[in-house]
Amino acid sequence: MHIKSKLAAAVMAASMAGQVSAMELGEFNGTSLSIGGYVKAEGVFTQPDDGDNSFDGSVRQTRLNFAMKRDIEGHKVIGFIEGDFWDNNTEEDSSYALRLRHAYINVDNLTIGQTWNGQFWSVVPVDVGAINFFGSGNGTFVGSGSELRPDLVMHYSLGGARFTLQQPYYDDADVPDLVAAYTWRTEGGHVFNVAMSGREVETGVDDSDYGVALAAGAKFKFGNTDVSINGFSGKGAGAYSGWGYNGAKGSLTSDVNADGDMITVTGFSAGVAHQFTDKLKGIVRYGQVTADEFDKAAAFTDDDTLKSTNVTLIYSYLPQLDFGIEWRDLNTATRPPTSASSSLRPAGTQVELMAMYKF
Repeated sequence: MHIKSKLAAAVMAASMAGQVSAMELGEFNGTSLSIGGYVKAEGVFTQPDDGDNSFDGSVRQTRLNFAMKRDIEGHKVIGFIEGDFWDNNTEEDSSYALRLRHAYINVDNLTIGQTWNGQFWSVVPVDVGAINFFGSGNGTFVGSGSELRPDLVMHYSLGGARFTLQQPYYDDADVPDLVAAYTWRTEGGHVFNVAMSGREVETGVDDSDYGVALAAGAKFKFGNTDVSINGFSGKGAGAYSGWGYNGAKGSLTSDVNADGDMITVTGFSAGVAHQFTDKLKGIVRYGQVTADEFDKAAAFTDDDTLKSTNVTLIYSYLPQLDFGIEWRDLNTATRPPTSASSSLRPAGTQVELMAMYKF
């Protein structure tokens, strides 16, 4: 499928998590239809700082998507729908329920629907990635995965600039959350990005204030090696970065202190990815987020800084079949205890083994 819109191509590429190509089903009444996705099996060994060691497996990240493309009066119109099996993700319910991930319409430079938020696009071009995919990784603008794909998003791209309006995180907000970003790519493969976010933050009962945060990042390419660095700071960023006044607890209230005043959240990440051979890739990544005001009691931790480290190896056994292993360390839990064990992110270390077939 040839996609004219760079924004649509980028959204679909990220949605399909590196899949090589979608399968063309054919053209029906002038509409081209394709199907894509992957099957992923994962096993996670967990050694928490507190509690017993465990092993849990899952195929919940398996996903399936459909793309529909049609030329209408000189415009390329694309519809994209994707789901995975992440619903009912609790220890009490082991069934795998289909969950909507993406459902959007793209025409030219405009994308409307449920898809990646603007913060995600300010980070993903300049990060090195990981197997444990939540948001774009701790230490970034959108490290928590919270509201990663809002119910309604509108992206407009113009050259390297991208403007986003999205469903507000605060339910009683009068205006959408917004993100403005610019991405610059060099002929040598280097990528640079700057972004600004703004959102209405709840500061009390029927009270709110407006928080602004800035982010910048770069990914440098040196032959088979990519070096990434990202940073952000500002107000209203805790809900998306996954850390704030209450640590990883209570995202809606993480951006204000006990007096209802907005706090500042600052984070950075750095990573190196190296392609050892045509088939073997390695990644080392570190990220951290700090709140300038912090409630130890609410956060259930004495550490005002979230810190995480990932070390990853991915082996492409066949062009569309990958095997991987990832060691990760986290200083504080960032996932509620009601989640299924395979999706827990506890304080401590984990080792994940995975197999992924992309189609």
